[in-house]
Amino acid sequence: MNKDQQIQAIAQMMKGLLEQEPAYFLVEITIKPVNNIKVYLDADTGVIIEKCVAFNRQLYKEIEESELFPAGDFSLEVSSPGLEEPLKLHRQYVKNIGRLVEVTPIEGKVLTGVLKEVGEKEITLTEEKGKNKKKEIVEHLIPFDNIKTTKIQIVF
Repeated sequence: MNKDQQIQAIAQMMKGLLEQEPAYFLVEITIKPVNNIKVYLDADTGVIIEKCVAFNRQLYKEIEESELFPAGDFSLEVSSPGLEEPLKLHRQYVKNIGRLVEVTPIEGKVLTGVLKEVGEKEITLTEEKGKNKKKEIVEHLIPFDNIKTTKIQIVF
């Protein structure tokens, strides 16, 4: 079984576990060459560590029973993607409405602003330009097809 087939099998197992927790959703699964499986989950209200631990235990047992990896030769990590990871799913964009984001388009310059709206095919970004009396608010309508990456910006 190749790596893509293993990822698909693990995704199906995870989908079954997530049916009981509809606020949670699968973002990504990766498998490193040493069979280190990383499962990234997100949730509409944020991911709590106890849920990651519970999902890890359940998924580990299912992977072990399925014999996807000979002699149980694998490790498993279940976590949230973290703020440094770009948004990948529509549901992640919706969850982050109102937050400061940096959008890198496929073509053009990087834009930083507040994620105002998320449509089916595009996002609306509100950017502040200038300061004090010269301050202006510019809205950008950015199609998902034109987005290379979108990252949450942390404001201190």
